Amino acid sequence: MRYVILGSSAAGVNAAKEIRRVDRDGEILMISRDETIYSRCILHHYLGNIRNIQQLDFTEPDFTEKYRIKFLKGREAVFVNCREHAVLLEDGERVSFDRLLIATGSHTFIPPVKGMREAGNVVGFRNLCDIDRIKAALPKAGHVVVMGAGLVGLDTVSGLLDNKVKPVVVELADHLLCKQLDKKAASVYEAAMDEKGVKQYYGVGVQELFTDRDGNVKELLLSDGSKIPCDFLIVTAGVRANVEFLEGCRVETDRFGLLFNESGETNVPGIYGAGDVSGRAPIWPVAVKEGIIAGSNMAGVKRKMTDFFASKSTMNFFGIPTMSLGQAEPKDVTELVETQEGREGYKKIIHKNGRILGAVIQGDLSYSGVLQQLIARRIDVSKVKKPIFEIDYSDFFHVSDNFEYYYQEDTKDE
Repeated sequence: MRYVILGSSAAGVNAAKEIRRVDRDGEILMISRDETIYSRCILHHYLGNIRNIQQLDFTEPDFTEKYRIKFLKGREAVFVNCREHAVLLEDGERVSFDRLLIATGSHTFIPPVKGMREAGNVVGFRNLCDIDRIKAALPKAGHVVVMGAGLVGLDTVSGLLDNKVKPVVVELADHLLCKQLDKKAASVYEAAMDEKGVKQYYGVGVQELFTDRDGNVKELLLSDGSKIPCDFLIVTAGVRANVEFLEGCRVETDRFGLLFNESGETNVPGIYGAGDVSGRAPIWPVAVKEGIIAGSNMAGVKRKMTDFFASKSTMNFFGIPTMSLGQAEPKDVTELVETQEGREGYKKIIHKNGRILGAVIQGDLSYSGVLQQLIARRIDVSKVKKPIFEIDYSDFFHVSDNFEYYYQEDTKDE
């Protein structure tokens, strides 16, 4: 059996490890445009000179040898021939497969703002080459602007501050981390950035770029009519799935990215997908789990993506630990919101009909373990006769004769 994996990040690497765990004899080929394996989640550490390139590698030192993987690095797929079960590479080489995993990830989306795609000093924050461009530009950049205040945007700000650069942040939403946090939790990070000298603009977008004679941006026009100086723009406002090479083949995609089911399989038998290439849940834990599930199914052990809460984010910007699960705000008046504030931090839970739909915890994260069990096991919290923030393991776990914990769903109505 020959397994071909396109991509060498979280999904691809974990799929390869799972394939080798199940199939000790199959041939595994990993193909990637990257020259090295590295974690995009800690690129800000590379920008901030906290880690070097080798320290970005999240695999074992002998990864390819240990798992007997042939790594074709610096190579890019340009087409998949589904009928012939072959991948065509940029240099013309044709690689055949029995099972194929598409884990090509995503790239920074540069929005169609007037002048932005043409300007010479506009860069994303997605790949090693992006960070090298930023590091080279910083000594001469007087006004650095970060467009976007999501997770990648805050990573970018952290890396810049480590370089003693105080950027300006421009975010279209009315607060940072709008997909993960409510305004209350976000305000804590906003205050921390303000203390560090980071100027922030919320509720406005970049409307136009003005460039100098060399085609480099020198000023930004915001949607509220104000102008701010900018001689280097880092765009972190969104990503797009790397699925362009699938155009013209039978593998289905939509406006977000690659389509695959809970087993990781696409509409074409034998071709699987995992990670950011779906365009739906671009966070590391999801990519890892999807890679494992896809790898297992590729090797013949059936598994499904049914035991994972996809929209989970854990962060620790400026020494402030925070975790979000699911939605940060209620969708309508039928969803109940409970909050708790104190010296230990801030907690918020959204629930409906006894099921937790989302939560935000900032400060002391010790309650997060209980919270994740309540969500993963779909426990009806309305049946626990105590305040929701005081629930502990003893309220839904039982102890067996040998003192092991177990959980039994109570199906009786009270």
